[in-house]
Amino acid sequence: MAQSQIQEQKLEQRLQQSVSQLQLLQAQLIEMPVTQLVERIETEMNDNPALETRTDDDGDWHDDLAEEGGTDDDFDTQREREERQSALDEALAGIGRDDEELPVYSGGQPMSEEREEMNFSEQTSFQDQLHDQLRMIDLSEREHNIMEYLIGSLDDDGLLRKSLYTISDELAIYQNIDASPQEIEHVLKLLQDFDPAGIGARSLQECLLLQIGRREDSRLKQLMQQVVSNYFDEFTKKHWDKIQQALSLNDLQAEALQKELRRLNPKPGASMGEAIGRSLQQITPDFIVDTQDDGTISFTLNNNDVPQLQVSQSFADLLSEYQQNKDALSRQMKEALLYTKKKVEAAQNFIDAVMMRRRTLTLTMRAIIQLQHRFFEDGDEASLRPMILKDVAEKTGLDLSTISRVSNSKYAQTRWGTFPLRFFFSDGITTESGEEFSTREIKATLRDIVESEDKHKPLSDDALSEQLAQRGYPIARRTVAKYREQLGIPVARLRKS
Repeated sequence: MAQSQIQEQKLEQRLQQSVSQLQLLQAQLIEMPVTQLVERIETEMNDNPALETRTDDDGDWHDDLAEEGGTDDDFDTQREREERQSALDEALAGIGRDDEELPVYSGGQPMSEEREEMNFSEQTSFQDQLHDQLRMIDLSEREHNIMEYLIGSLDDDGLLRKSLYTISDELAIYQNIDASPQEIEHVLKLLQDFDPAGIGARSLQECLLLQIGRREDSRLKQLMQQVVSNYFDEFTKKHWDKIQQALSLNDLQAEALQKELRRLNPKPGASMGEAIGRSLQQITPDFIVDTQDDGTISFTLNNNDVPQLQVSQSFADLLSEYQQNKDALSRQMKEALLYTKKKVEAAQNFIDAVMMRRRTLTLTMRAIIQLQHRFFEDGDEASLRPMILKDVAEKTGLDLSTISRVSNSKYAQTRWGTFPLRFFFSDGITTESGEEFSTREIKATLRDIVESEDKHKPLSDDALSEQLAQRGYPIARRTVAKYREQLGIPVARLRKS
């Protein structure tokens, strides 16, 4: 009786371990973008000879959102059978030397290493990144052309060394655009809102002020602005004693100020790779969203490079043969049976995890499109309604953690550009009357108000709050200041021209 209980406990522990490993694998695959998934599949296939690709069109790989090709005319050719048998023989020859103590999912890398490697890819220029950001803002065709020319005119440091008058002449000559320096400056200000802070500055001083302007209001921020605005010559010559005396600072305050000023980046263009990772990820969309002129929206998963998987028929046949003759097996054959069973189970579990990833991504993207239908129709950022992870979780029946994993490192290609899934999420505020507004919508309106203000008399935060209230967004001055900071818009006195 006691021995039976021990066996049951061991069996239960093994089942729990297997379920835990399967859940971990599913979580890892769900979090991976499509490029990482392809690499993981290749690694798994190299490590597990029981896992192979298939070229037929049958099975559960399909859904109503994707069309996958492939024929089965030559699937069972003699050559492929021989290759599978050769791989099987080679794997069985290693029994006793490896895999004895390895977990079922020995292929691939730990999740921490996968996260680390997600940042590595081909290097792209900072101009390419600026063009990506350009596609995410709403400009007229004329403004768009001017912006593109300005991006092309930046030097390797990300600064604009040409005068606006020179840019005006070049636009007239090369682009047939008659734009005044004032009009070009308006577009340049929009470029200076791009990331990283300081891009598009016309001088080192302006570059540093742009970076300081995006900081939260504080005494330290004010001091930094004073130094760069009023004591720039002393700053460049490192006359810290004169600056300390002029601002009446004690030694600790001067040291803290000096430390923060040194963190500013004089070459924002040269360090854009470091700003978003060790190297810039070449974006491959995980979803292709198609918006028809009549407003119909459909999407497919980007599975062009994802192979269809199956358990090797050679391994499956061998496992069946072993199990049918279990009683007559020698010790070596029993070891072969154990090895084969482990590999077949691992292959099937990996296939199930890939299918679970597909189903989870499909449910998540369908819910996002349903919740943000207006945006996918018109591409207007202001059309994004308040949406948080919980909203998608409730609509799909999935866990919050699962939605979070899907939303990380995934991109959707739409009619209006390619966006990270996190772009579609936005907090909201609810007014006293019960109306709910997206913070993204309010920020877009705030930016419009600032862009159209009189630059000789820029609006204070109180005035901006009043303007927003007139447009139907009754929010407090403190909230306006917070949104302004998040948009990288400086205070009124720094916007004055």
